[in-house]
Amino acid sequence: MLAGVTLSLALIGSIGFNQIADAKSSNHYTNPKKAKNVIVFVGDGMGASHREAIRLATKGLTGDLSMNKMPYVGNVHTSSTSVVTDSAAAATAMASGVKTYNGAIGVNPDKKPVKTVLEMADKAGKSTGLVTTSQITDATPAAFGAHVEDRSKQSDIAKQYLENSKVDVLLGGGEDFWYPAGNPGKFQDNPAKDVKEQSKGTQGNLVAEAKHMGYKYVTDKDGLMKTKNDKILGLFANEEMFEQRPEGEGDLYNPVVSLPDMTKKAIDTLSQNKRGFFLMVEEEGTDEMSHENNGKLLIKAGQQLDKSVEAAKKFAQKHPETLVLVVADHECGGLSIEEVNGSDESGDGISKEDGPFTVAHSNDQFTLDWTTSGHGGVSVPLTAMGPGADQLAGTYENTNIFKVIKKAMK
Repeated sequence: MLAGVTLSLALIGSIGFNQIADAKSSNHYTNPKKAKNVIVFVGDGMGASHREAIRLATKGLTGDLSMNKMPYVGNVHTSSTSVVTDSAAAATAMASGVKTYNGAIGVNPDKKPVKTVLEMADKAGKSTGLVTTSQITDATPAAFGAHVEDRSKQSDIAKQYLENSKVDVLLGGGEDFWYPAGNPGKFQDNPAKDVKEQSKGTQGNLVAEAKHMGYKYVTDKDGLMKTKNDKILGLFANEEMFEQRPEGEGDLYNPVVSLPDMTKKAIDTLSQNKRGFFLMVEEEGTDEMSHENNGKLLIKAGQQLDKSVEAAKKFAQKHPETLVLVVADHECGGLSIEEVNGSDESGDGISKEDGPFTVAHSNDQFTLDWTTSGHGGVSVPLTAMGPGADQLAGTYENTNIFKVIKKAMK
């Protein structure tokens, strides 16, 4: 775990402080005082070592990721009311500024609802959106748009999206929680890739309710790209938009609609609102593949996240009143990066080295070494640009992210 902490500090040193100085001295960098738009990227489980592995495999020794090439860098403490957080508590901290228990969605330790920045944006007349490669009702997006005592209540979360927080754009997986048992939707029950997946909704036919409320329901890329509706519900898988398993055991990362495509469509749709928008985009594969110690698909998922960040940055460059930030809810896997050699000092099983992987544009290689299949308690890096981004430099608790976004949106 020490390696993860060390690399986190190294990341801040290498991409952060120099770029902060450059940004402040540049005549070309403008930073409006108010954020009309906010785009939050969450690489679930993506610690500093994950970002470095993705960088090496994608850009090489001297290149850098789009998510790293941002002018402000923070070091974020991730604990919940426990030392090691889960995604629900971590996302609640970022969305509502409250430390809570693991498994909590949008509620404090006393199980009382706490208002989210997405709900505040909606009240201010902004459009809102949630995008993920996980179930759209999974922990991270849920914490921005729902309030339940237990993250497993995914049909309750879906119903709250429609009736309470009224999220305009919802794109991800998890169709099973929108249809009642015995009523499969676009994606068949018990598919060969995972026979356990089947409709299991507890709140009736929520897709029908969404259509009645004016949402355009889409289930593939063509349908998503063609719609001009300002309210979109896109469900592209029974559960997650990938199959998380150890390498070579049925693992698959090939979403029906890519995260970059979902991100671009969400931005295009939400930005039609002259008052601005709030959007949260999550890559879940970085976490789920880390749980499986699957370095190959961790890197692939991270590459898709970086392409999504690049799309958002292009929008922000044309619309400088946009705050963009990239962060993780927590680290997963206790990951470190090591040289390739003939011996594996960490042993077999969960500690077995993973790889080797090729450093892009070179003949060099590296290995990944996992220490756990669970979450870690180390800090994670954050990078940001736009109005309010300077307030995200330094070291702080994850609840500070909520405070900065709220202040930036006024």
